[in-house]
Amino acid sequence: MKNIDSSLSHLLCPITSEKFDPDYPHRLNPSTGRPLLVKYNLEIASKTLTKNNLKFRPPTMWRYQEVLPVRNPENIISLGEGFTPLLKLKRLGKFLGINNLWLKDESLNPTGSFKARGLSSAISRAYELGIRDITMPSAGNAAGAMSAYAAKAGMNAHVFMPKDVPIANYIECDYYGANVHLVEGFINDCGKASADHAEKFNLFDISTMKEPYRVEGKKTMAYEIVEQLNWEVPDIIIYPTGGGTGIVGIWKGMDEMENLGLIDNKRPKLVSVQAEGCSPIYDAFIKKEKFSKEIPYPKTIAAGMRVPSVIGDFLVLNAIKESGGIVVKVSDESMLNSIKLLSKFEGVFSAPEGGSTLSALEKILDSNYISRDMKIILMNTGTSLKYTESVKS
Repeated sequence: MKNIDSSLSHLLCPITSEKFDPDYPHRLNPSTGRPLLVKYNLEIASKTLTKNNLKFRPPTMWRYQEVLPVRNPENIISLGEGFTPLLKLKRLGKFLGINNLWLKDESLNPTGSFKARGLSSAISRAYELGIRDITMPSAGNAAGAMSAYAAKAGMNAHVFMPKDVPIANYIECDYYGANVHLVEGFINDCGKASADHAEKFNLFDISTMKEPYRVEGKKTMAYEIVEQLNWEVPDIIIYPTGGGTGIVGIWKGMDEMENLGLIDNKRPKLVSVQAEGCSPIYDAFIKKEKFSKEIPYPKTIAAGMRVPSVIGDFLVLNAIKESGGIVVKVSDESMLNSIKLLSKFEGVFSAPEGGSTLSALEKILDSNYISRDMKIILMNTGTSLKYTESVKS
């Protein structure tokens, strides 16, 4: 593929509208302590990022290079992430009475989850900015992805994970050569340990939503879904929510595609799914609050949804509300049942997080919110092969 220039313009604080230089390694806005978002010159990008040109590009997320943050393609750290299958769930759809049910299967990304997208983007940009020593907290899948991309880039990586992390996640990080630190407590405790380590040893912390570029990788899911549907925007996207980067990214991607002239002003409703044992976004949504409150004792088998405090909560809640979406809370038991349904009907062994999207669909299917003739996308964010201790019968 011919080298394509990124149209990267600046970083923007969505609260204060302050602009920041993207060629400096920023993390949060120092005046608010809240996330920054990446902005592009979409007028320039639209000249080459066209439906016709995309037909001739490789099937990875980097096909959308104009709206990804790496200026020099030689700095892209890639393992082939993106352009995962969008599967029509014919048997399951018939069972549920839905004609247009689809599943975006992110388990086929490198390292087995959607985290590959965000970490490819973040590691690539960090590498381009001259960063070689990085750290992050993770419930498991993000650590594996970060370790893999850091290994590919030749970076020195530190990961901080809860002691009860699935053993598969620990093993893969260790084999990728990361420095693995197991922490007593939850992901927030890991976040504090990672931040302390970053300050002590001058490491760049790429925690969820605490640097701008992981969102950019995640937003490519929106581009792919629409492109794979022949540029038709679905009615509903059901998405499991922990740190919320995916929801923020998908909403950002939809807005960019309209401004690029790739779609009209139709938007999908975003249905955010949270676990009953850890639901800060659900609680804030129900109470109509702008920010969420920390869950003191989070508990769920879905490690990626066990995020008790969400730093980008206002962005997640804004995306859900602007889309006309809702937040649904589901039990661990229902997730396990949904994993079995997806496996038996469609041959997809989803992660608990992916199972939660089917649980949410079944929960709202007979409500006035949804109709059975809608085009509905379930997001499976990873494989259950890393959760075998949790999902075994």
